[in-house]
Amino acid sequence: MSSVSWWKEPLRIIQPNMQVRDTDRIDPERLARQLKDMHANTVVFNVGGIYAWYRSEVPYHHINEYLPENRDLLGEMITAFHKEGLRFVARYDFSKADDYVYQKRPEWFVRDINGEPEIIGAKRPGNWSLLMSTCINTGYRNEELAVPVLKESLSRFDIDGVFFNNPGTITCQCGSCRDKYLAMFGKEMPEQRSEYDRSWWSLCMRHNIELLNDTIKSVREDVPVLGYYNLFNERLADRKAGTDLLCTEPQNVLSQGHQHIPEFWKPALSIKLGRSRAEEAAPLGIVHSCPGMDWRHTGLPPADYAFWLAQIPAYGGQIWHSLTGVPDTIRDKRILKIVTEHNRKEATIASEMHGAKSLAGVALLWRSGKSTEGWADGLVNRQVSFDIIPEESSDLEVLKRYRVVIVPEHYPVGAEELSRWSAYVEQGGKLIVEGRLSGGDNNQVAELLGIQPRVTISERLAASYLRFKGTGNPLQIGMEDTELIPHRGHVVYCKPAAGSRVLATLVPPFSPLESVGAPPERASMSVERTDIPLAVYHEMGKGQVLYLPFSLSELIDEFKLGEHYQLLDNIVDMTAGKERLLKVTSITGLQATLYQNGDALLLHLVNGTGRRPLANAVPLHNIEIRIPLTLLPNPSSVEGMLENGQLSFTTSGDELIVTVPKVDVWEMMKVQ
Repeated sequence: MSSVSWWKEPLRIIQPNMQVRDTDRIDPERLARQLKDMHANTVVFNVGGIYAWYRSEVPYHHINEYLPENRDLLGEMITAFHKEGLRFVARYDFSKADDYVYQKRPEWFVRDINGEPEIIGAKRPGNWSLLMSTCINTGYRNEELAVPVLKESLSRFDIDGVFFNNPGTITCQCGSCRDKYLAMFGKEMPEQRSEYDRSWWSLCMRHNIELLNDTIKSVREDVPVLGYYNLFNERLADRKAGTDLLCTEPQNVLSQGHQHIPEFWKPALSIKLGRSRAEEAAPLGIVHSCPGMDWRHTGLPPADYAFWLAQIPAYGGQIWHSLTGVPDTIRDKRILKIVTEHNRKEATIASEMHGAKSLAGVALLWRSGKSTEGWADGLVNRQVSFDIIPEESSDLEVLKRYRVVIVPEHYPVGAEELSRWSAYVEQGGKLIVEGRLSGGDNNQVAELLGIQPRVTISERLAASYLRFKGTGNPLQIGMEDTELIPHRGHVVYCKPAAGSRVLATLVPPFSPLESVGAPPERASMSVERTDIPLAVYHEMGKGQVLYLPFSLSELIDEFKLGEHYQLLDNIVDMTAGKERLLKVTSITGLQATLYQNGDALLLHLVNGTGRRPLANAVPLHNIEIRIPLTLLPNPSSVEGMLENGQLSFTTSGDELIVTVPKVDVWEMMKVQ
């Protein structure tokens, strides 16, 4: 059934993670009909690796002992899927193997510093063999087993695509890894993981996936490889190599407890990062139906599940559902309803979103860490349409696509970055820079930021405040009734350069943290005003730079106070101006994204209001949307394609104004 470009069309994937002991419960034709009825158009299913789901002839390839005799179950499934118009993506997992393989070929396996192998599930109850982690730099995951398995299965079955589960590099001290490390970096492999070259893990994975991809293409040139990337791995270029279609796995892991609940923006940012490198098709977002692998036989709370899923298409991605079993074996039937309804909605908007381009006047330079995450949290929560720029993609031409570029604290800076940012500002860009930068010539940094070269980093401050300076201050909008907002953390003590304007200053701590309330009669401020800047604004060429000598992102990430979100909102308004492109009624938990496809604007609203995990959807009412008419000069209709139907609209001045009556979970409006 394979064709060269099938994977470039809109995809809705379901992956039934079948338990081997339930193998005899698979009815291929029934399963194909069920998945088709759930609006899937692609299926991911096990083929090889830990278990072979066919009668493999490759030595040491463990055949699923529960396969029915005298039947080609895998072949029957692929035929049934194709009959229903479903593509078949073969899932392989070469990250582990049975202990009997270890006994035969011990050189294939991960070793710790003491030479011991890594054993998985040693305490698992039941009559199971042990699993051992395989090393990415040895024969099992390369020429001796993985390569012949791929050649065998691709030659034997009509496979449409390939996906490698758990393809990453496990820290290993085996001889193969030590030899490779020495050859790559010219020095012995360290004993401590923290001392490794940061590129080691990504480069090993890249070399492995490129080999496997070359093998696949040598057998079937038309078969794409679906490859992982990770939101918190900066080397996205290595993840992209050897891969035709990017996928990421923003799990909604609730089983770690409420104190460790995943950030609400995890699917949103994961897809944004993937779109920054996607070339021929939108990235796939893999969402597991369970609240954690330890609870994989039950489902996520339906409201939280629907909210999590909605972020994938709303941020320009494609959905990939990971389920525990097939519909007949799934124990929590709520899952099936949520998946079916979500896929129905995705199918409704698929043609509209296919090839749509993000509309964003703001870009965030991405490097994983709390400083970047705080900005992302604030931008999403204040409905700012923004894109992510990975570190390796931040050249001048990319920066010039955006009216505003945000440089988070600790972002690495060298001569090239400073030159690029200065050119961006000189040519009319607006740069927001936060806190301490990592590196760079002091004089060049100071010139860019509009401060004097000599700076001092404070101790970590508590019981301190930010004071707005002057009347009509654009950073104080919406906070006119308060002269102070909370501050905590380090400050870059600096002085403004000539021509710079100070918009906010520091009020230093009135007490050490341990005595702030003992007694309250001593709570008066010893110093109510300083000239220590917390916001410095200056013009440079045709553009401007706003420097925040503290970490707003850290405050947002740690405290999530309304004042900090409002300050971020004001910063964006002040710098972006009309290039903000989108104004939405500000509601914490509401997400908004804007796209253009041909002569239509597409606006997604995702409702995540309420305390997570969401027990129920809390409907939002009368959400006002304002979009500049410069994006679409003569709007003729506005339609809510998922929840509201045709909507009335008005124009005022240079804006299109729409009020959305209600959003339960997810709405996409089409402005024609």
